[in-house]
Amino acid sequence: MVRQERAVRTRQALIRSAAEVFDRGGYAKAKLADISAGAGVSQGALHFHFDGKEAIAGAVESAALRTLTRAAHIAYRERAFTLQSLADMSHAFADLMHWDVVVRSGFRLNNDSARSGDRGMGQLWHGCITRLLDEAAAAQELNADVQLPRATCAIVGATAGIGLLVTGDKESPARVALTGFWQGVLGGLATPRVLARLRPEGTDAVVAKAIVVSGNAFQTSFTPGPLAGRV
Repeated sequence: MVRQERAVRTRQALIRSAAEVFDRGGYAKAKLADISAGAGVSQGALHFHFDGKEAIAGAVESAALRTLTRAAHIAYRERAFTLQSLADMSHAFADLMHWDVVVRSGFRLNNDSARSGDRGMGQLWHGCITRLLDEAAAAQELNADVQLPRATCAIVGATAGIGLLVTGDKESPARVALTGFWQGVLGGLATPRVLARLRPEGTDAVVAKAIVVSGNAFQTSFTPGPLAGRV
């Protein structure tokens, strides 16, 4: 049992170190020696857990995707309106990418041209937006003239683009940019009845609760609301 726990901790340390190395210089320039050194283990220990750089990059992506998926489920569960859950998800993702190097690195690895793998995160996000907009239409949250394929493409492109600009610096403009985006877009999507109750800046309590799923996000860009921590 002790040996198994030690192996789990070593694997987690390697994933965290790899995320930091990938985040600093990208996939192509990353060296396994730097990853093992950052985790405080030998290169032999790294190769015990991972076959090579691509394998550990895939592990970083998988860890990031698990965190983002859990955050999305929380934002969806807490929704007042489906359109609000979509905005809240995007704000939670932006905060997670800002504060959690594993999430940020995993997202960028998935979009790194130096790798030949698929773009699974983008496909999943596209599918999520499609389902949410379909649900919003069924709930009569959308204006009758909204063209769902065009709206989906616009939201996917804008939110993914903003995500690529997120850095690990002290301040991040991502949530400000997302707020401006949703202020412009929601007016064209939502019926007047729904629009009056939407928060383009995100619902702080919901976003705070969603990002708690990450053990690496030690700070947030706002004061957590009363729901924070009750995951």
